[in-house]
Amino acid sequence: MTASTASPDGLRRLVIDGASEACSVALFDGARLRDFRHDIIGRGHAERLVPLIAELADGGRADAILVGCGPGSFAGVRIGVAAARALALGWRVPAFGFSTLALVAAAAADEIAAADGALVVMEGGHGQWFVQPFAADLSPRADIRSLLPGEAVRRDDALVVGNRAGAFVALRGAGTALPMLPDARAYPRLPAAATFADPSPHYGRAPDAKPMAARV
Repeated sequence: MTASTASPDGLRRLVIDGASEACSVALFDGARLRDFRHDIIGRGHAERLVPLIAELADGGRADAILVGCGPGSFAGVRIGVAAARALALGWRVPAFGFSTLALVAAAAADEIAAADGALVVMEGGHGQWFVQPFAADLSPRADIRSLLPGEAVRRDDALVVGNRAGAFVALRGAGTALPMLPDARAYPRLPAAATFADPSPHYGRAPDAKPMAARV
């Protein structure tokens, strides 16, 4: 965590991410993984996320909650952030956020370190992909972008990680694909600067709905 949100060793943390087809929750005592659930459900996060948390040891009760804020599925991001805020309010504990793409990178931390960096590529909806390059230490090399595949594959990163890694490498015709989904168990691998206060949804692209022009 950043200095402003630093916590003593032994703090119990609940980590949540529902921004992809995975519904992933993990409970940590300090750096030790206490319990987790990681289900590939596609859709239905609204019905599955809270029961999944309730299945954890002690009902997932924690001293702090950390949630993936996207980008990813519009519904999944909203549901995850809303659940984290509601639990934080009910338990009277703080809630923090992190980037879902950073969590994907953290799940492949060893491979990214060995490759001296990688590009995370995730499904973005409407035929686009979310892409973001990460350095060997998992710090982002650039901002997240939502691009059409033909534009995304102009990058030359050798290692590509994420749920669209295979499609990216196949389209580009070069590189190594490492299929990966966000996994709450990878949270401790994130750099300190990856965690921020006041979590809110990060959709990664403009909303589908557009305001109607006023009539004269």
